[in-house]
Amino acid sequence: MSTDTYHLSEATAARFAREVAKYPADQKQSAVMACLAIVQQEIGFVSRASEDAIAEYLGMPPIAVYEVTTFYNMYNQRKLGKFKLNVCTNLPCQLRDGQSALNHLCSKLGVEEGGTTADGLFTVQKSECLGACADSPVMLVNDRQMCSFMSPQRLDELVDTLRAHAGKN
Repeated sequence: MSTDTYHLSEATAARFAREVAKYPADQKQSAVMACLAIVQQEIGFVSRASEDAIAEYLGMPPIAVYEVTTFYNMYNQRKLGKFKLNVCTNLPCQLRDGQSALNHLCSKLGVEEGGTTADGLFTVQKSECLGACADSPVMLVNDRQMCSFMSPQRLDELVDTLRAHAGKN
């Protein structure tokens, strides 16, 4: 799906309606995060056009939707790899090799920070605090699985395991 067009399907509108119904009628904008998650699940990322469609659906200014999308790193504003690897680089993690872990992943995968591998499998990003400073370096895989104490060896094992898993699908 192109990033400059987005059509709100009947099924997606029904999912939006279920989320909006959880709030009082005058507070339907409270469903913005759920609607963003639905779109991301549907097309893999949140395009500018889909933000505009959500804004129209919820009756809010497009900039208000954009502010939510850009504030939280769980919303992808572009198509990413199958595996999104977010490495915490906040100060406590940096003091315990968080930046080194990020650099190791980028080097191993041959990408710059924020980049996606040519095969489309991995996107490597730095992340804000993941709330596990004592376990650093820490990372989050696909916004769901927390990985702690990520030494270069453990990072290599993770990449190899994810690559093998991708080959089976």
